[in-house]
Amino acid sequence: MAKAVFLDFEKDLGEIYKKMEELENKELETGVSENEALSELKRKMRTRTAEIYADLTPWQTALVARHPNRPYTLDYIDAIFEDFHELHGDRTFADDQSIVGGLARLGEHAVMVIGHQKGRDTRERTRRNFGMTKPEGYRKALRLMKLAEKFSLPVFTFVDTPGAYPGIDAEERNQSEAIGRNIYELAKLRVPVISTIIGEGGSGGALAIAVCDSLIMLQYSTYSVISPEGCASILWKSADKAPEAAQALALTSDRLLELGLVDKVISEPLGGAHRDPKLMASTLRKTLVDQLKAFLTMDPDALVERRLGRLMNYGRFEEKCSSAYELLCQAAHESELPLEESAAEEPKTTEPETPKKPRRSCALRRKPVAKKSQVAETAETVAETAPKKPARRRPATRKTAAKKEAPEAASAEPAKEQIQA
Repeated sequence: MAKAVFLDFEKDLGEIYKKMEELENKELETGVSENEALSELKRKMRTRTAEIYADLTPWQTALVARHPNRPYTLDYIDAIFEDFHELHGDRTFADDQSIVGGLARLGEHAVMVIGHQKGRDTRERTRRNFGMTKPEGYRKALRLMKLAEKFSLPVFTFVDTPGAYPGIDAEERNQSEAIGRNIYELAKLRVPVISTIIGEGGSGGALAIAVCDSLIMLQYSTYSVISPEGCASILWKSADKAPEAAQALALTSDRLLELGLVDKVISEPLGGAHRDPKLMASTLRKTLVDQLKAFLTMDPDALVERRLGRLMNYGRFEEKCSSAYELLCQAAHESELPLEESAAEEPKTTEPETPKKPRRSCALRRKPVAKKSQVAETAETVAETAPKKPARRRPATRKTAAKKEAPEAASAEPAKEQIQA
């Protein structure tokens, strides 16, 4: 059993938990029953936990999503699916272990399961690169998706990553192309794709396996274009402003459901999924089975068309007009006339004209110009007073020498003729 870890805003819970441990140890040592005291502490623990988690800020939600005891992809695979057989490698470069995937069964259906995997201890976190996937990891995921399409297997993906790995080696192997290729291929995959955000959903690293027919979020998971620390470092030049950035990013499940970017939010056990992983897995399994039944009967062409429509609607919004213009639109709709013919344009506010400054006359701004005769006389005096440089003689070339010799030869021929005569 993992050691209990309490976050900064859960200090009260940590103190109660310590008292419970002391009573349990005392009971083992002395043999004296402490059931009443333990029951009272457990009741107090539940009450205080409910009070804290009833009003979490977005930043506190982000901390819960990163909790080290939170269930990861392999934990959910073991609890939800049967006969899981992991597949490795991208058949091009290497096997990135921050992405796990393979064949499994969900009830009577054969499925393909893909997801991010972080790590529990330092050695595993290093081996799995803290859940930050490299290009070979995304290409492995794409290979498994194509394999699922070939055999008509539904695809289940589990998202839990702070983002794609930004290292130099990843960029050398074309990280952005790998993410873009996954998004492109997922958009036209002819099998149902159901994605669940179980922890952090960071930027393109999450979107590379989250273009789907149904997007599910756990209650205390997050989904955003950048981490709160990264956003704060850009906007305020300091990661200390992460709580303010988390508030502005709208990364919580309830806010994303309100914006229409998420299809369903699953409630977590009191205190988060890490308090009761078995209950969380059981609740998630029921939801996944229901979602699978809804999409199995759909035609592949209709499935792809619906998924493309969802993808293209990301970022679409409606701009609210002013009250006067709204009345104009309503009047046009009621009269069933075009907007241009229904009424005048939206009233414009007239501002008083500011008096223009008098323009200065050109005569005041012009500089005195010298006459042509004065310019000519000045040029002549400068030319006379300037010392004359000796003319430079150009060195004789073959062509110039030939030109000089030609007239001398021509004058020598008539002299010979006179002598002969």
